[in-house]
Formats: sequence, C-alpha cells, structure tokens
Amino acid sequence: MAEVATSASSSANSSARSVSLLVVVDPVARRLDGESVRIAKDVLSAGAAHTKVCLPDGPEEFARALRRRGSRRPVVVGDDSALLRAVALLHRQRELAGCALSVVPVGSALGLARSLGLPTGAVAAARTVLDGAERRLDLLVDDSDGVVLGAVGIPPVPIPVPGREDAAPGPASLRPWLRTCQSLVRTLASSRTARTAVAPGTPGPARLRVEVDGVTLVDLDQPVEGVSVTPGAAGMAAVEVRPLSVGAQASPLTASGRTVTVSGAHFRYRADAVVCGPVGTRTWVAREGAWGLTLPAG
Repeated sequence: MAEVATSASSSANSSARSVSLLVVVDPVARRLDGESVRIAKDVLSAGAAHTKVCLPDGPEEFARALRRRGSRRPVVVGDDSALLRAVALLHRQRELAGCALSVVPVGSALGLARSLGLPTGAVAAARTVLDGAERRLDLLVDDSDGVVLGAVGIPPVPIPVPGREDAAPGPASLRPWLRTCQSLVRTLASSRTARTAVAPGTPGPARLRVEVDGVTLVDLDQPVEGVSVTPGAAGMAAVEVRPLSVGAQASPLTASGRTVTVSGAHFRYRADAVVCGPVGTRTWVAREGAWGLTLPAG
C-alpha cells in the first residue's frame, strides 16, 4: 500500500487548515477515474494542515488503513461500495459513534452518495470535506451485524443502469461494477449468508410475514410483489409492503417502527447494492444518528 504525506501552510482564517486527514483511495476509483482522484488529492492536500494519502491495493489494506488512522479524520475516495465498506468496517470496530466520515464520490456507482446529499464533482466534494459540517444519520443493523444506509429491497430487483435511471447506482459497463461488488462481498461478509452482485431478471411474488415492532403487517397467506425497509426519521424504520395485485391495483401497506422482522420461505434481499441470502428470517433494527457524514454546510 502506497502512502504519501503532504502539508499545507496554516491560516488563521480557515479552520480546515487545522485538520489532519487520512485519505484512503479505493483501487476501483483509481482505475476508473484517475483524473478525479488526482484533483481530489490536490484540493485536500492544499486545504488541510496535514494530509496522509493511502493507496490500498485491496480490501485488507483498505481496512488496515482505517484501523490505523489515529487522530486523523478519515476521507474515502471511491464509489458507493467503498462508502459501504468503510461504514461496515467502522461499525464492526464499534467506532461509528465517535467518527465523522468524509467521502469524495468517484466511480460509476454513485446513486447512494447522491441520495445522501454528497456532491459528485471532485472539486465540490473535496471542498465539502474541508468546509462542510458533520450530520448524524440513521442506519439499519441486521441480526448478522450487517449495516444498511439506503434501503432493503425484497425481492432483490435489479439495479438500473445509467441512461434508464440516472439517480440509481449502476455502471456504464457491468464488469467493473461486478468486481466492486465481489470485493465488497468479501469485506462485509460477517455470517454464512451468501452475498452476490445483483443479477438481472424480475423476481416473482413472494409469501412473507412482515412484523413491525412485533405487530404483523402482512402474513404468509398474502402474496406480495415487494417489501422495502429504509432508515426513516428519529430512529424509526419506514416499511412499505406492496401486495400482489389481482385486477385492481392494491394499495401499499406502510408502517414505521424500530424493529422489522421478515420471515417465510427462504428469500433473498438487496441491502443497498448487495444481494444477500437466502435466509428464512432477518431482523433489522433502526439506530438513530448512528453514523456521521460530512455534508455541505447550510
């Protein structure tokens, strides 16, 4: 793993120049968009008192760099998978509560970054790292100690590709995205549950029991087209169940609560950009303000 340390002269007018940063550059970002990576490093090095740049070659070195960050503020340069990997690692180290993560989105899969409010231009994102403000965000933690920042989807519908749904994560070419997912799978696996990249195809209806804080929202006798679980407001999970339509379209069933349990015949689900399963039951717990992300101020 290559490391580069740079310094910038201090300035009484800029609090950013008193910050010490650890910039971890994901190898996929370096391969796909080296120019954006270079720009981000230049802006961060010029704006912070001290910047240490780490260039890990794989997930193990990525994890080692975060563990050894010391008092430096971690900055991840990479796509959604790199962001998810960093949050999962900090969660497993039980360091999310005391760590504000900064991200410069670089790569082809940036839908999650956009949805969180991160700018996707290299200069704007790097300036946000220096001048932005920490915001505490909710997330979901499942019973295998996995984390979800954006959404759980059951069944795991395919992720749209650019040109069809610009705001959703997806590559111009599937091969880099598959490599990224495979790297993420190896890093995040915390149980025997298999995790694979999203496969094409449209899943059929499922029979599931969905319980929110112990109250059954839908039972096994009602086929459903899909279930979504997202971190809501004030430490609550937002749940939507779409019953199978026969004739007239059925209205979605919605609820919110701190604990959501889904059970039934072995099913797969998509947690952010990763497909997990099959499992017979899975429980997600919403955690309020569990992680910090540096976002544009104001």
